[in-house]
Amino acid sequence: MVISGRVPRRPSRLIVGLGNPGRRYASTFHNAGFLAIDRLAATLGIRFQAEGKLEYGIGEASGEIVMLARPQTYMNLSGTAVAPYFRSHAESPGDLLVIHDEIDIPLGDIRLKRGGGAGGHNGLRSLQTELSTPDFLRVRIGVGRPPPGWDAADYVLAPIPEESRAVFETSVASAADAVLDLLRDGFEKASTRWNQKRKALV
Repeated sequence: MVISGRVPRRPSRLIVGLGNPGRRYASTFHNAGFLAIDRLAATLGIRFQAEGKLEYGIGEASGEIVMLARPQTYMNLSGTAVAPYFRSHAESPGDLLVIHDEIDIPLGDIRLKRGGGAGGHNGLRSLQTELSTPDFLRVRIGVGRPPPGWDAADYVLAPIPEESRAVFETSVASAADAVLDLLRDGFEKASTRWNQKRKALV
């Protein structure tokens, strides 16, 4: 059952995809979170609407009312967009699930994690600062390390190389599947399953 628009029950889970708004960044590794949340919204039949610094939609998955969201600030201000909704809808950090790119994970791999540091990711750093906690759940989409001589920021903000595109697109779809597994089976079971997997198959 998909619920569109406003619902009588408050969402029990806030699921945020990190990225940068605008066409310039649409096809970059750093927008992996946006792409995964869009895939998830399409699967669940959830439509987005704009409010403040966020685009969001509400629907149902595995018996839970969920809010899917895309911050409309730039990446390094993601926390300012998410914080008001976190305080309104989340009872604990475990009610927030963040989908993001991760250069320390090989391209094509998906990992689930609870808490931890920002690891140089400006979106995670902003969330941790604004929420005063690092203990939210994460679905991490591996994009691999930059080639020799490349700065990490330039790498994740550059157009995705053609030879990497198919694996990246498959991993984005896998990240959406990992979120659905988490909602259905819980974090521990889903993380055990996905953290044992390796390269996304094309």
